[in-house]
Amino acid sequence: MTSHAIKFAAVGALVALVAGTFSSLSQAQPVYRIVGPDGKVTFSDKPPPAASNAKVTAAGADGARGVATASLPFELRKVAGQYPVTLYSGDNCGPCASARSLLTTRGVPFTEKTVSTNDDAQALQRISGDNSLPFLTIGSQQLKGFSDAEWTQFLDAAGYPKSSVLPASYRQAPATPLVTVAPTPAPATTAAARPGTPVAPATPVTPPPSNPAGIRF
Repeated sequence: MTSHAIKFAAVGALVALVAGTFSSLSQAQPVYRIVGPDGKVTFSDKPPPAASNAKVTAAGADGARGVATASLPFELRKVAGQYPVTLYSGDNCGPCASARSLLTTRGVPFTEKTVSTNDDAQALQRISGDNSLPFLTIGSQQLKGFSDAEWTQFLDAAGYPKSSVLPASYRQAPATPLVTVAPTPAPATTAAARPGTPVAPATPVTPPPSNPAGIRF
């Protein structure tokens, strides 16, 4: 066998291996943020039983739900439905900007989840087993850290077009927090305050850190 034949055989085996990885993996499952009756916050890929009276918020749900696929060309819509792409990014993250640019330039419809709070960081740890950014999922395939060559290889294997075929009317959905916490309902007032009743001073609120401890770029 010539050197050219060996080279092509090796490339073919690699592409088959990557494609096999996609076909053998199931779709990613959502991660739930669970607040127990005692106020303790945990993350799980399974919702708690209804009898637990815990508050549940879905974090990192299937990326396909955040992508408007109705206007996409048929082949791209099919790929995006089978292997949805989700980018997890952070503030002031140079590699995250490079990752976003690659997906946008190539015309890959994707969902972007931002990691900026401690709850986000815990959910990212639960999803990826790590706390480094950027983090990408293509279907159930996980890619940690940005690598132009590696990401391109997996996007090729999933079947995404090598250049953009997005219609001119397509608009990328804005990024949303990884964990969306339901607002706490205001306490019901028992009676109107009487004139002259002293009002307790408001407790100062400490803003959350812009970069939770442990997140690496």
